[in-house]
Amino acid sequence: MVYRVEFTRRAANDLYTIAEWAVGEAPLQGRLWVQRFLEAIQSLETFPSRHPIKPEVSGRHRQVRQSIFGRSRNLYRVYYEVVDDTVRILHIRHGAKPPPTEL
Repeated sequence: MVYRVEFTRRAANDLYTIAEWAVGEAPLQGRLWVQRFLEAIQSLETFPSRHPIKPEVSGRHRQVRQSIFGRSRNLYRVYYEVVDDTVRILHIRHGAKPPPTEL
């Protein structure tokens, strides 16, 4: 089954801010990095349950999963949920920041 990947407004803003920073820091490499990041997020369209559920941000009626992209200082956590045939990207957060308390 192929899922549809959609971004919440918050996640879209997160991605825009991250992309703006990456391209500002390294115009050529930043664009390539952003493209790989988007491809990694889009890959959730197949088998999105491969990433673990994060109980600290999940609720009674919501299972939030976390995908990790990057390494070292450029590590990002992508929080998402699967609802029917849709993967809803909820929030993208730098790996050095603590997990969000709510989504």
